[in-house]
Amino acid sequence: MAQIYNRVALLGLGLIASSMGHAMKKWGLAGNIAGHAKTEESRAAALELGFCDEVFATAAEAVKNADLVVLAVPVGVMGAVAAEIAPHLKSGATVTDVGSVKQAVIEAVAPHMPEGVHFIPGHPLAGTEHSGPRSGFATLFENRWTLLVPGNADAGAVDRLRKLWEGMQANVEMMEAEHHDLVLAVTSHTPHLIAYTMVGVADHLRRVTESEIIKYSAAGFRDFTRIAASDPTMWRDVFLTNKDATLDILGRFTEELLALQRAIRIGDGQHLFDYFTRTRAIRRSIIEAGQDTAAPDFGRVNPDGS
Repeated sequence: MAQIYNRVALLGLGLIASSMGHAMKKWGLAGNIAGHAKTEESRAAALELGFCDEVFATAAEAVKNADLVVLAVPVGVMGAVAAEIAPHLKSGATVTDVGSVKQAVIEAVAPHMPEGVHFIPGHPLAGTEHSGPRSGFATLFENRWTLLVPGNADAGAVDRLRKLWEGMQANVEMMEAEHHDLVLAVTSHTPHLIAYTMVGVADHLRRVTESEIIKYSAAGFRDFTRIAASDPTMWRDVFLTNKDATLDILGRFTEELLALQRAIRIGDGQHLFDYFTRTRAIRRSIIEAGQDTAAPDFGRVNPDGS
């Protein structure tokens, strides 16, 4: 496959950035990949694993002469990182991100972008519960959606970035920032919050011991709460920056839950049956759309927030 960018800088070397590095290497999409991470351990791992050609201790050094800069840091620090790298960005370069929230990222990053630099927010809808440079793998994005929020960005720059994601085997769609944040509040943010809460409930229910939760954990609890192992820094920032949409969907969820609670209390079996039948059909439609296949697990690591 043809090279899309001569030099790419990955700022933050966690699951998504490391997977991008592996995928770009696999498909020959970048001539040179530079990386930056705060810790020496992460930088060393990136070189050892081979998804970066060189690594730097500062983001400013990493972005020099880069045609594409990927912000793969927590949403809460993207503005600060953008301010740091702005004076060092090459004219004509593209800056993108992989954050789970878009409107807050645009508000934090766009003001720092120099004239002549193309800022195109993005979000790959792919991942596992693992984090850090050793958690990435080249096939993470295969047949997964990546959403781009082009706004008024240069059409040529948008097309080039789209080709990169397609080269990494992703499906690409354009979306407005506000709509993106609402969609993700439904499909990702609120489910994560509920999973974290369910683990908290199990922890606080002292009549059920820790050993019993582990020993008797049925697939429902184990699979549903898998995402509660995700990076806490990332998810803290997601909820604080997508507050309105998440609270809206959480309110709707609470209303549905209260209706089910009432049906259980009064013994309304028909309501429960009808509700479960309808939601089961929705779940099946998700499977048929091809978005239910879990990403391969190429070795388990402990989430380390890298």
